[in-house]
Amino acid sequence: MKIVKFILCLLFGLMFINAGLDKFFHYTPMPKLTEEQMKLFAAFEEIGWLMPLVGTVEVIGGLLFIFPKTRALGAIVILPVMVGILLHNVYRAPSSTGIAISAVLFLINIWIIIDNKEKYKALVS
Repeated sequence: MKIVKFILCLLFGLMFINAGLDKFFHYTPMPKLTEEQMKLFAAFEEIGWLMPLVGTVEVIGGLLFIFPKTRALGAIVILPVMVGILLHNVYRAPSSTGIAISAVLFLINIWIIIDNKEKYKALVS
């Protein structure tokens, strides 16, 4: 089970590192966007600091998520971004593939948070 968890966390972290770096270097081709998505991304570009912030959080969170010692922190750092990705895929870009991938990633994130709940107890006591 430890090997499965390590592989899932490694892949999860690498996916977020890739997504974060893509926000800076734009090396992945953009899929065809709907009119509503084009408006949304135009608004994101108007707010010049938003996408670099999200990219930075994704890279840092992905790196933290890979290593067992910092995985609990990485899971918390990635959580707000993961919620945004899931909500975007459900409400703004509803496709069965996007929803399935984001739901699986969200469940992995929640699993790691629950798995590390002892580390969070000092924060809420």
